[in-house]
Parts: sequence; C-alpha cells; structure tokens
Amino acid sequence: MSRFRNLALIAALLAAGPAVAEPLGLGRAALPEEVAAWDTDVRPDGLGLPVGSGDVFTGEDLYVEACAMCHGDFGEAIGRWPVLAGGQGSLTNERPVKTIGSYWPYLSSVFDYVHQAMPFGNAKSLSDDDIYAITAYLLYLNDIVDDDFVLSKENFAEVEMPNAGAFYDDDRASTELPVFTVEPCMENCKETVEITARAAVVDVTPEDSAARQAREAATSGEAAEAPAGEAEAETAAPDPELVAAGETAFRACRACHKVGEGAANGSGPSLNGVFGSAAAHAEGFRYSPAMQEAAAGGLVWTPEALDAFLAKPRDVVNGTRMSYAGMRKEEDRAAVIAYLSTFADMD
Repeated sequence: MSRFRNLALIAALLAAGPAVAEPLGLGRAALPEEVAAWDTDVRPDGLGLPVGSGDVFTGEDLYVEACAMCHGDFGEAIGRWPVLAGGQGSLTNERPVKTIGSYWPYLSSVFDYVHQAMPFGNAKSLSDDDIYAITAYLLYLNDIVDDDFVLSKENFAEVEMPNAGAFYDDDRASTELPVFTVEPCMENCKETVEITARAAVVDVTPEDSAARQAREAATSGEAAEAPAGEAEAETAAPDPELVAAGETAFRACRACHKVGEGAANGSGPSLNGVFGSAAAHAEGFRYSPAMQEAAAGGLVWTPEALDAFLAKPRDVVNGTRMSYAGMRKEEDRAAVIAYLSTFADMD
C-alpha cells in the first residue's frame, strides 16, 4: 500500500505546485511527417482512412493468397485461428460465434486491424488498396455487401455492421458489483436441488446418420446395409471410406452450406438433394443471376459437373456469388461428391 500512498502524494504535490513556466529543453517537437507516420488509426466515422479503394473480386484473390491458410477459404478458420464469417444469430447461444458479421460493431476495426497486424508474420506488407479490397471481401463473406461492391474512403462510413446497435454502456458497477460483494451463503442456501441442464455442447453441426453408418461400416470392414425392401440401386453405393473422408473435407463448406435432417438455407443454399439435380434447385434461396442463367441453360449437378465446380466455381458459373476459390485436391473433391450423394434423396 505504501506505493499507492507515495503515488498519491506525488500527484498531490504536482497539482499544488506552480505551473512550469519554461520548457524543460528535453527532446524536440515531432516533425509533421513523424506525426503522420504514428497517426495511423481509423475512427468509426472514417477519420484517418487513407485514399484508396478495392473491390470484392480483387479482395478474394488477395485473401486466398495471404489469409486463407489461417482463416479458411470461407472465413471459417483453420485449427484455432479466428473465425471471420458466419455466426449470425448465435450471440445468445451457449457458445456464440463472434465474427465480423455477427459481432463487430465498426468496419473501421476490421480495416485498422488488417492494416496494423495482418497478414500474420508479414504485417504492413499490404497496400492501402489491398486493405480496402480484403475488407470488401470480408464484408461479402458475411453477406453484408454484394459481389460487385467496391469499398472506398468515400463510401466507407455508409457501411453499417449488423451488430452495431446491440452494444451498450458497461453497467457492471451498478448491476453486478452489488450482487457479488454481499456476504456469500455457505450452507442451507436452497431448500431443494434439481438438475436444470446436463453437460453437453450445443450449437454444433449434428452428425448425420448416413455418414456415421458409413464410418462404422468402414471401420468394421462391412458394407453399409441398405434399408429393408429397397431395390438395388442402378449405380454402386459410394465407398464408405470415401464418404467418411468427404464428411471431413466438407468442413470447408459448412460455414455456408448445410446438409442432413432439417438442413436450411444459410449464406449458401442447403445441399440436400443437390447431387444429380438441376442447378439452383434449393427452394427459398436467392441465387445469383449467373446461377439462375446456368440452371435455365440446363446445368445439372452430375458428378462431373460438381467436380468441375468444386475445382473452380467461376470457371463453371461465371459470376457466381460463391466466394470460394476452389478445392485444389482431386481426392477431396471426389470425397465431398460421394458425401453429398448420401443426401441425394433429401430435400
């Protein structure tokens, strides 16, 4: 406690002493260019932004090159790196997903963080236009802008983040502090004790039964059993090991697409029934004009078409909103297609 008394005494003496009339003669005034070099932060209203601009497509290429190895192709994250996209509506869950789209209140925080600290291990290597483009792409990944959006200093402040209005002043001093500073109860605190919840992790993608059965069959070396009375399929059932591998590879898709019982459209359409179906088949999903045009032109998701689309989506449907550069490994694409085939009869 003596340290704090000494600090308080020093503060009191400084406050009571006479003002310093003359400069101390230490150092020198910072030069304007030095101040400009240090003053690089960006305010929520856009003050401090550099001149520049960047579009979503350019941002995708930069993101794939500089960011995807940690944050995933869709912003879904790899390993324990931060998730950047998705999570909308999850903040009230037991395990909320705090991303740029679901949580961050200001776009300036995104721009400033990328500017100051990214890419990891090579900070400050991006140009101002690069940062605008990557920021635009991150907005697109979170369904805040369309794929033709161009972010610039002029329109930056017009972008409203989805969670901007949900923040409020810290009121813990008046709400929580009184509760946790009273004398704690140590015995006979409740008349009865009842279990209100059990240890379980909620808000995760449920494991579908088809993939589980395939994995169990692969482990035991037995073929997966077809439902009783079902006629033999014209084509051979997919290899259980390939299906199990596809479930793992499909993790790169789950940020936008869902499959299995009760799967609904999200930022991407549900992929139940996509195998063998016409393009743009999911009811209620707003497909891009390019995908609708491809569907009208007769595009059907055969294994060959799926493989080509997964490899490089924009080569198959130029103008698709799907923000994915492509699945590079042929074996991963084959596994994902086998996995999707197990949901062919689901809609």
